[in-house]
Amino acid sequence: MVDAPVPSPPPQSAVQPVAVVASPPVVPAVPVDRRVQKQVRKLGVGDATRTGGGTLFTEQVLVVNQKAKLFERRAEYGVFDQHGRNLGGVRELGASMSRLAVGRENATKRLQIVDAEGRPLLMLTRPATMLKSNVTIMREDGSLVGHIIQESLGVLASLLGGKFNVRFRMEADGVTLGAINAEDWRAWDFNLQDPHGSEIARITKTWAGFGKENFTKADNYVLEMHRPLEDPLLTLVVSAALVVDTVLKQASDGSRRIR
Repeated sequence: MVDAPVPSPPPQSAVQPVAVVASPPVVPAVPVDRRVQKQVRKLGVGDATRTGGGTLFTEQVLVVNQKAKLFERRAEYGVFDQHGRNLGGVRELGASMSRLAVGRENATKRLQIVDAEGRPLLMLTRPATMLKSNVTIMREDGSLVGHIIQESLGVLASLLGGKFNVRFRMEADGVTLGAINAEDWRAWDFNLQDPHGSEIARITKTWAGFGKENFTKADNYVLEMHRPLEDPLLTLVVSAALVVDTVLKQASDGSRRIR
């Protein structure tokens, strides 16, 4: 006798889990300043293919715009990249008692550089002066970066064909790392050079608009670096663009004189 075969149950198909595709996080759009974009276009320094790291020290184009005030007591500046995104700012701190002896413009000035979130990065100090300026740059931890030292006054530069335009040197640990040269006696624009005389960056003043130019003390500048730089020269170059309006003063006749 042979038992009848027992039929096997049909194979159960494996149940495949349904993959759940997570939606990408919604990234809020970064606000941009259209006026900054217009400034960059007018100068022809913007390059959409050239992108940086989104910080004060990783962008090769910085736009420095002073906040317009009818009565300026403490200078404030906003700093943007070439696309109009906010990267940080500069704010003047306190009031020095030295203004009683040398006047407000020549008194000691202290500028704090902050990032886009308002965190302090650098402290720039220009002691009270009657002739030449000497700006000290320090990191927030108190370590010294270097100095921007004025070498010429620009006196009679307009009569001597610009031979003696205002000039500064950038130095760290007693070593000269570069120079900042005014391109005309009014000291509107500057070229920055390395120790070998090669241009590494430019600082150019831009038109702030009729209302700002005539009724406020707002000044706008664009810094364009021609190649990546390393510290401490990088920090000195960025600082130069942020203090150029602190060590120079626009006189009522439109010319520039040393503060």
